[in-house]
Amino acid sequence: MILLTITNSLNKDFQILISHLDNELYDRYGELQNEYNKYNKIEFNENVVIAYNEGKPVGCGCFKEYDTEIVEIKRMFVDKDYRGRGISKVILSRLENIAFEKGYKKAILETGIKQLEAIGLYSKQGYKTIENYGQYAGMESSICMLKRL
Repeated sequence: MILLTITNSLNKDFQILISHLDNELYDRYGELQNEYNKYNKIEFNENVVIAYNEGKPVGCGCFKEYDTEIVEIKRMFVDKDYRGRGISKVILSRLENIAFEKGYKKAILETGIKQLEAIGLYSKQGYKTIENYGQYAGMESSICMLKRL
């Protein structure tokens, strides 16, 4: 059974999961990941969701305000041993609900071209590919997406 906890970025379980995410991204992208690391730093964030299975942290995600109507989904991750169980879908849905409850109208995100499972997840959840925004403009290894909440 998966239980979700809403917390903040100071949570130790979140920090551990993020370190696993960073390691996996480096394994996939190698030195190119160094270019993205500066965009993946999480300052204090009160919009963190962690998924637990029998008390073990197995997945996470968060969002930050992009502007007054848009949030940016960040740091989505599910442990390899727990993938394919719908955990990322539940985390994403909870993040979207929190954002909507706070008055946001849209969610955007960036993922990498080698993360086919993430692209598939976001597409199935209603995200559409958009022109790369902000710091990702012109980055050929990035795919940016948007969803109306």
